[in-house]
This record gives sequence, structure tokens and C-alpha cells, in this order.
Amino acid sequence: MDEDEHAVFLSGNGPLVDVLQEALCRDDVIRNKTKKTEAMRKAKEFIQIIHHFRDDAIAVNTAPIERVAIFDEAQRAWDEVNLSDFMKRKKGILDFNMSEPEFLISILNRHVGWATIVCLIGGGQEINKGESAGISGWFESLRNNYPEWDIYISNKITDNEYIKNNDFETITDGLHCCIIEDLHLSVSLRSFRSENVSEFVKAVLDTDVNKAKALYSQFKSDYPIYITRNLENAKDWLRKKAKGTERYGITATSSAKRLRRYGVWVQNKINAPVWFLNGKDDVRSSYYLEETATEFDIQGLELDWTIVCWDANLRFIDNEFQFYNFSGTKWQHIAKSENILYLKNAYRVLLTRARQGFVIFIPIGDKHDNTMLPEFYNGIYNYLREIGLEEL
Repeated sequence: MDEDEHAVFLSGNGPLVDVLQEALCRDDVIRNKTKKTEAMRKAKEFIQIIHHFRDDAIAVNTAPIERVAIFDEAQRAWDEVNLSDFMKRKKGILDFNMSEPEFLISILNRHVGWATIVCLIGGGQEINKGESAGISGWFESLRNNYPEWDIYISNKITDNEYIKNNDFETITDGLHCCIIEDLHLSVSLRSFRSENVSEFVKAVLDTDVNKAKALYSQFKSDYPIYITRNLENAKDWLRKKAKGTERYGITATSSAKRLRRYGVWVQNKINAPVWFLNGKDDVRSSYYLEETATEFDIQGLELDWTIVCWDANLRFIDNEFQFYNFSGTKWQHIAKSENILYLKNAYRVLLTRARQGFVIFIPIGDKHDNTMLPEFYNGIYNYLREIGLEEL
């Protein structure tokens, strides 16, 4: 690229964008003695929340300054129904009828000559309404509106984890597709001590006990995972394991509402840049183990060590997971498949955020509290013990 040709990193993940912008800004201030306002301006030019990029493009018909757009978690792009609804409710645009993939391609397609969209995708990361269609929306938009674009994809894109229940030959029919094996990142960079952690978490959530056991036996000496019924023990373990500036924090799903009894209050919103970047002298930082990050706060980010707090929203009964939502004063069974997927993926996100190891806190429960009965929690404790996880 020439100096006058620009690239932009786009994400619909607000906390991720905030943390990256703040981290780049702080680094620029320290390294180059740049004023913070100028450093933040430069950071925001390169890393943008997708909504802002989209809004700027709606206002004009010209091509954007960027010829390269890197779209993080592209499989989570909104479908037409949900994006159109958002544009109608939030922007007052009544005649908008495009999916997010179609609209983003249309923006870059305004360029004369060339433009590139880099779609970064992962499996099992859909945690919001409208994100369950996977990447088929990109292929559909290209086929229906931009068949002249050249498409380069990994050979692993055929896995059901990425294309859901769609047929690969069908969704790519009529498109200029070139398969390049090197486009697949086969080893997780997040859990650098073990490439098997993500597969282990998948096996746990898929109730594949034998596979989970086998995988855990391969990495447990290098990547410790423990369980505990005592949250204070979990906090002490993190403080002892972390060395120097290694960062640690406490996490739970956004629907883990009964954990408030233990001081795990998921309805209290964290300040992501402060929580992820500030030091041990700041009570708002992750180090204090007071404020809890949910799947929405931590997706796309990571810590060295974490506590994953497990509530009764995901129970293990009769050798299978059961899914619940706490509403008002009681738990309600989740029946809708889409919402089951979101809750399962919420736990997948939390269980894959630690670079070096984590501990799972499972409450003992209270037989005098109908919202926290011991049987709500004992199943998952026994299941994880069966897999081989040891108690602190």
C-alpha cells in the first residue's frame, strides 16, 4: 500500500475497541511524547467501532479513505432483519434493507481499482441477537450483489463450526473462490501454553467426557485449571499464581444474577479500559477482584489468569446441560434454540479468556434458598471432577 492508502480495523465489540484505542493512545504518549488528544485521534482513525464507520458511510456516497477494512469476528455480523431494525429504531432510516455484510461490501465497492476486506472469523462466539447465521451472510451478499469480487478462504471454512448447517458447495456456488490453507490459524495465540485448551472447552460444553479427559491430561501440567466451592480461595490462588505484571480478574456470564450473593454483581457495568489497563493501585482495575467482567466485556480480550464464576443458569443434570434464565424471583427454563446457543457460547467465551490458567468457582448452594438449591450446582461440580479437574 502507498502512504496515502489507509486501512481500518473494525469491530462491533465496544469494550474491545475502547481497550485497543486506549492502549495505543497510552503507548503513543509514552513512546513519542504525543499529546493524549492527538494520540487518541490517531488511534480512533485506525481502530473503529463498526457503527461509526457505517454511519459515516451512510452520510455520503463517496468511497471511504480506507481501501482495506479488517473486520473482527466477521461471523457475528448482523443479518438483514436485525440491522434494518436497528437502523429504523436508532437512526430513523425506514427504508434500509441490507445485512451488515452487504452494506460493508457496498462501502468498499465504491472504490475504483481495488479494495480488500479481511474477515477474521471464529467458531462458537455468537452471544448476541442476530449473530447466529454464521458467515453464510457474506457469501450470500457476494453472490447476489458482488459476484465479481475475488474471495480467498481457508480450507477449514467447511467445518460446521463456521458454516453452521449450510452446504459449502451451495453457499460458494457461482463465486470466485480460492482456497488457501495458510489462512487458517490452527494454534490459539490466546492460550500460548497449550493449543488444546479451546478444544478442551468445546469438548466440555459438548459433553464429550472422554475427549475432554484426554485433552486435559495433555496440558494440565502446563496450563492449570482448578475448581473450588470457595470464592476467596479462588482469589488467593490467582494472587499467588500471577507474577509481576501478569493480569488477573474475575468473570461471569451476564445472566449469572444469583452470584450477587457472593459479591459477583454482573449487572454493574465495568469501565473496560480501566479494568483491563489500570494498575494494582486502582480499585476499579481487574486486579482488585471486585468488579466482574461478563462475556460482553471480555470477548476478544484476555487476561493471564481468571476466575470463571459458574451460576445455576447452566446446570448439568442427567448427563446433559440444561439452560436457564433468572427473571424476577425465579429461574425459567430456556427453550429457544437461539438463546441456548448464546448462553452456551457465553460460557465458551469465559472459559477461553485466560492465557496461563484459570479456576472455576461453583457455589455450594443453599437448601433454604429456592433460587440457589445445592442440586443446581452439584451436577456441574461432579461433571468437572469426572473430567479430571481438581479442587483447590
